[in-house]
Amino acid sequence: MDIKPIKTDADYRAALKEIESLMMASPDTPEGEKLDVMATLIDAYEARHFPFDLPDPVEAIKFEMERKGLKVKDLEPMIGKSNRVYEILSHKRSLTLKMIWKLHEGLGIPAESLIKPPQTHA
Repeated sequence: MDIKPIKTDADYRAALKEIESLMMASPDTPEGEKLDVMATLIDAYEARHFPFDLPDPVEAIKFEMERKGLKVKDLEPMIGKSNRVYEILSHKRSLTLKMIWKLHEGLGIPAESLIKPPQTHA
């Protein structure tokens, strides 16, 4: 097994090409083991060079509303009366810790996303 660290963009592209040829490898074979190691190297490179940025809290809420077919009324148990929900969705009011807990539990939105400072909107 000839594997080396991924240090450059060229190394990364070569690793992706290599992993593509190994995608059908069976587990517990030399090719399957190489696939596991290559995937780990690629994951590490991507985490370092292409960090995943969490969405704006309001955008995360709107995304979950759309994905689950929810209306403002459905958020009232988590946020408060409909006018409060509209204030949150229009960036006029910030989420409280209690709202964050309830949204995380009720909608499954990662807490890290809900506590992120909101993006400024003009």
